[in-house]
Amino acid sequence: MYRIDADSIAGIEFELNWESGYAKHTEIYYLRINFWRDILPGNMKQELMGKIVGDKIELDFAPGQGVPLYESKKELHLKRGQFNDSRIQPRSGRFYPGGLLRDVAGIYPQNIVPFRCVGLGADSLIADFNHPLASYGFHLTATVRDIMPKPYDRGGGSLLLTEQLTEGPGMQARHKGLPTDFFSSDAFLRENPEPDEQFYTKPRFVVHTDTRFIKEISALYGRFIRPGTAILDLMSSWRSHVPESAEFDSLVGLGMNQEEMADNPQLSDYLVHDVNQNPKLPFENQQFDLVICTVSAEYMTCPVEVFSDAARILRPGGYFVLTFSNRWFPPKVISLWTELHEFERIGLVTEYFLRSGYYEHIETLSSRGWSRPADDKYYAQMPFADPVYAVWGQLIS
Repeated sequence: MYRIDADSIAGIEFELNWESGYAKHTEIYYLRINFWRDILPGNMKQELMGKIVGDKIELDFAPGQGVPLYESKKELHLKRGQFNDSRIQPRSGRFYPGGLLRDVAGIYPQNIVPFRCVGLGADSLIADFNHPLASYGFHLTATVRDIMPKPYDRGGGSLLLTEQLTEGPGMQARHKGLPTDFFSSDAFLRENPEPDEQFYTKPRFVVHTDTRFIKEISALYGRFIRPGTAILDLMSSWRSHVPESAEFDSLVGLGMNQEEMADNPQLSDYLVHDVNQNPKLPFENQQFDLVICTVSAEYMTCPVEVFSDAARILRPGGYFVLTFSNRWFPPKVISLWTELHEFERIGLVTEYFLRSGYYEHIETLSSRGWSRPADDKYYAQMPFADPVYAVWGQLIS
């Protein structure tokens, strides 16, 4: 049995928990840590010494400890013309690469460090270069998943743990409680504007994510299922990814292709319906306890209307759970989705919940860094599993 020492390499699952003003956030990241070389915050390295697989430690970070504390001097007051891309209209609350700014000291075209647009005027722009988590504290749990002795030393840089774990988290939160401007006039346009009924006529019996992703979202859905649960699989297909062992009352599919849903072994019933054509769902009030939506939020062209009507068909205490990754059908994805950082997409789906006004106890999840299954056809080209992103909310009681 291996124990962690200064010469160990260990696979550690880090879980970062924090709260914004309206949601709870969980960020999971699996990393292989070289205890001789990598830089861990505070006394974490010492706390992990001697630990075995399955052990865990927990640390709390006040604002300014995990990432630099917010500083007003990092909010740059600029001329609107210094945003150097005529193809992009900057919008309040959105993130953009620093390299899009010109005539700013220390910023070059190659700079990809994001800034947040936090103020817009007729001829002015405020670019906030503070870390997205600068105003937040967080709780960090490190669980040892595997340990191996270091076979040899080789060149390479040190991993700075806090930088790795916090690259992305925080971007899904509103800025100072103000809604992010996601809803521009062209945000929900698509490359292929033809009716979805035509595009989805031919069945696609394809799983679009790897088995690691499916395993994680299946476990997530299982957290909301009890004996007697009535489930709607919104924008359904030939697989629902509900745990096979789950006991529930019914699982109804609502999707675009009859052949796909007919092949879904978990569905007790299904209906063909285009939520983009008609966001009113063809069900009675309070018919379901749980609505799930898998890798389809990116195709909704009238999402707030769909979220509002999902609330209508949920029973008191019911949940709406959406999961997605970083893959999509290019012809049918909304244009806004392709413009956003992956963590901004979490913020977008969260904004759907908030804008509808029918949900509380909103939570978000990210899970990254896991190895892609060795039998996956993309294993040689893509070493990491498809990231899991999820947002869910409970019907306001």
